[in-house]
Amino acid sequence: MNSVRRFGAKLTSPESVFHLPAVQALFYQILSFSLVLLIARGLVAIFDISVNLWLAAFFQGLLAACFSCWRKLASWWLAIQLFFPLVLLFALSLQLPPMLFMLGFLALLFLYWTTFRTQVPFYPSGSATWQAVAELLPQELAIRFIDIGSGLGGLTLNLAERRPESEFTGIEIAPLPWLVSVLRVFLTRSRARFKRGDYRHLDFAAYDVVFAYLSPVAMPALWEKARAEMRAGTLLLSYEFLIPDVVPTMVIAPLVNHRQIYCWRM
Repeated sequence: MNSVRRFGAKLTSPESVFHLPAVQALFYQILSFSLVLLIARGLVAIFDISVNLWLAAFFQGLLAACFSCWRKLASWWLAIQLFFPLVLLFALSLQLPPMLFMLGFLALLFLYWTTFRTQVPFYPSGSATWQAVAELLPQELAIRFIDIGSGLGGLTLNLAERRPESEFTGIEIAPLPWLVSVLRVFLTRSRARFKRGDYRHLDFAAYDVVFAYLSPVAMPALWEKARAEMRAGTLLLSYEFLIPDVVPTMVIAPLVNHRQIYCWRM
C-alpha cells in the first residue's frame, strides 16, 4: 500500500472549529447565561422581582441542554450542560482558595490536553485487555507494535515484559499520562518506549500491529490512515470501538463489561 506521511497539521478554519462539540457546548452555555441574565434583569426592572441564583443556574443549564439536544450533540453533553452551572455555583459557594481551582484546571488540562479537538478522551484499559491483545499478537517472530493514545502506558509496558524480543511503543498527546509512562519505564527498567505527540503524524507502515483505544468519532479517520499506510498482512486492533461499515476480520469477546477487541488484517 502507498505510504502517506504527514509533517504538520493543517490550519483550522473558524467554521471547522465551531463544529467541535466542546466549542459548541461552550457557545451554548454563554448564550444561555446571556439569555438568563437578560430575563433576570428584566424581571427586576419591570416587576421588581429578584431571581434566586440557584434557580437561574438551573435554567441556564436547562437552556444549554436544550440547545445541545437541538443541535444533536452526543447524549453525555446534555448532562454536562445541565449540571455545569449548578456545579460551578456550588464550587463558588464553598469559598475555596483560588489556587485550588487553578491546580484543578491545570491537572485536567495536562490529562486531557486536546480532547476538545481530537474528541478522544482518556480511556484506561485493564489487565484482561492486555492478556487478550497478547494472545492476538503473532507469536513466531519479533514484531513492532504501536499503541496510539497509550494513556498511562499499562498495555505497552505489559506487552514489553511478555515479549522482550519485540519492540513496543506508545504514543500519547496529553503531557501528564505521557510523563507517567516515561517514569514507569524508568522505575521498571522496561524496554518499552513512549513518544509524546499526535499519532496522525506517524507512518503506520513502520509497524506490524497498531492498537487503538480511541472513540467512535476518531474511527473513520483512523481507518483511512491505516488503509493508506499499513502493509499487507499487518494488524489493526481496536478496543471497544468499531470502524463504521468495515467488517472486522476477527472479534474477541467478551472482555470486561462485555467490551470487545476488533481486529482487521490489512
